[in-house]
Amino acid sequence: MTVKLSRTPLVAGLAAVGMAATALPLSGCKADAAPPPTATKAAAAELPSVTLATPRSVQSSQREEVTGTLFPAQALQVGFEVGGRLDKVRVKKGQTVQEGQVLAQLNAEIADAQLAQAQASVAAAEVSAAMAADVAGRNAKLQQQGNVSDLQNLTTTTQAKQAEAQLLAAKAQLAQAQAGRRKHDLKAPFAGTVTDAPEQVGAIVGPGAPQFSVENLSTLLLKTTVAESMRSRLKPGASVRVEVIGGGASTDEAVIRTIIPSADPATRRIPVDILVPNKDGRFVANTLARVILPLGDALEAQSLPTSALSSSGGDHVYVVGPSGEVRRVDVQVLERGVREVVVKAAAPLDKVIEFPAPSLSEGTRVSVK
Repeated sequence: MTVKLSRTPLVAGLAAVGMAATALPLSGCKADAAPPPTATKAAAAELPSVTLATPRSVQSSQREEVTGTLFPAQALQVGFEVGGRLDKVRVKKGQTVQEGQVLAQLNAEIADAQLAQAQASVAAAEVSAAMAADVAGRNAKLQQQGNVSDLQNLTTTTQAKQAEAQLLAAKAQLAQAQAGRRKHDLKAPFAGTVTDAPEQVGAIVGPGAPQFSVENLSTLLLKTTVAESMRSRLKPGASVRVEVIGGGASTDEAVIRTIIPSADPATRRIPVDILVPNKDGRFVANTLARVILPLGDALEAQSLPTSALSSSGGDHVYVVGPSGEVRRVDVQVLERGVREVVVKAAAPLDKVIEFPAPSLSEGTRVSVK
């Protein structure tokens, strides 16, 4: 019996092995050309990520912040010009008074008596002067008729002039007595607030001894100093902003009143006086305040978050280039605020990095959130 072997399965197996051998190198080449997506994501995750903020265009000028004390525009300690016993206190501490309002009075019994005596002296002198003038007038007519001698006429005329002089002296004494009586009433020199006053009456006070303190608090005077280099850049009448240190009160209506052309001997700085309106009482006198002084005309600037500004090695911000590299841009700070800062850069800023890490430097590649 003859057996026939078929070679077809063997050939098929060899062919399959050859195809597998051929496919293996090709598969390796494909892996080298294109890495898996997971590798690409891992490489991107190694770059530090940053958040960008968009600056806002504003008009601003370079400013300087200085501090000073808010003083009352007018403040005075007042007392009686004459001595005596304090009889009445007409106002209380903290009370608002008007100019000329009576604050207190001294006992005026002696002054009233002196005034009455002076008034009586004037009345008597007026009568004597009238009588002397009448006699002199009649003698003058008689002298023209030849019935009175020239000596008699001259005598009566002289007596009339003497009586007139005595009347003037009596009126002067009356004016002095009236002035002394008025000085027993202490009046407010200007409108303001009484910040100190006697608590009781009966004390003997001397001439000129301070009894009351009056302050005009409707306008305050902020006194500060600036560097000599800033003097030429400030102008009297310019509006400035004043803020209370540690408080919420502020105003943009304060005005530079005076720039003293003489430096303070101790600090070598230029004194500057600023008027601060305070009709609503938002400011408290004798406290510290901050004033923001403009140092030039308004310029085109940009406002950005304070968190984007770095000051190590000079004020600057960081921006991200087209290929993801970090670039440092130096800026000039015109105005500093709590949340925003106004800067001037050589070129407009499109996006800036918020909260830049200390390790961030020129050329660092980052990814944007």
